[in-house]
Amino acid sequence: MSRAATECGVRVDVADGRPALYEATLRNLQAEVKELPAVWLYDERGSRLYEEITRLPEYYLPRREGEILRARAGTIAGRTQARTLVELGAGGARNTRVLLDALDIERFVPLDVSAQTLRASAQAIAAAYPRIFVHAIVGDFERDLDTLPGRGPRLIALLGSTIGNLYPVQRARFLATLASALGEEDAFLVGVDLVKDVARLEAAYNDTKGVTEAFVRNALDAVDAELDATFDQQRFVYEARWDPEHEWMDIGFRARQAHSVSIQGLEIDLAFEEGEPLRVEISSKFRREQLELEAGRAGLRVESWWTDHAGDFAVALVFADGKDV
Repeated sequence: MSRAATECGVRVDVADGRPALYEATLRNLQAEVKELPAVWLYDERGSRLYEEITRLPEYYLPRREGEILRARAGTIAGRTQARTLVELGAGGARNTRVLLDALDIERFVPLDVSAQTLRASAQAIAAAYPRIFVHAIVGDFERDLDTLPGRGPRLIALLGSTIGNLYPVQRARFLATLASALGEEDAFLVGVDLVKDVARLEAAYNDTKGVTEAFVRNALDAVDAELDATFDQQRFVYEARWDPEHEWMDIGFRARQAHSVSIQGLEIDLAFEEGEPLRVEISSKFRREQLELEAGRAGLRVESWWTDHAGDFAVALVFADGKDV
């Protein structure tokens, strides 16, 4: 990990994740279902587009999560007594401020893959909360959990249903790593989108302004620019559909016609058949019993489960199994 200088009272560490990203991109594009790692969504432009998505009327997730946090932040503070707040996949840290207002913390550690968004967010937090030391880390929470600093007790948060972007095997690996990283006094706070009416789910990823499509298409532009690839936007139609078997939204493209794509940076050529999918992201939706089962397998225990008034979204407070609260 290379370490940047302190910026306006904010310390920023940068983990070099490019070799791992390129390796994952090569592996995923050669899989049975071709896929681009979702990290490609979050370059500078993609991060701006995602923040725009969070303000769309169809995209209910941040509003529902914010409702829960405003109602339960005091309880979370009382149960965790956290001195450090770590936020994984922090992005713009919109709902984080609800926690910062309630917690009596000394240090805030946001981690995100987008350096520019993270720096801007970290500096804004430092200005708004001058008593809190902000230590930002540019990295991937799947890979960089062992880099997280801070004195206990720590509250490690993964909000926005970001955990739903992981496949079940990835979630199992992440939760197991998290369980081993949690200290005796630490806690984990996770936001999850819940299974609901399919029409509402699909509307959230097919907004009328087309912002979500622009966000996903930007991943193709990012790969073209960084890996000298020839993904042609005109040859792919955007698709975001509900997969009832896996209970996730499947988000990406289908090839309009048979064609090939060259990726010079990975030294490969890809052949697409007409109608063949190219996945960019999944967004799993959850049921309480499912999350409790997955947490239990990793040695974690869901201590509290809160939903919004409409039952759209949930926030769970999780501890290492065996910890008394």
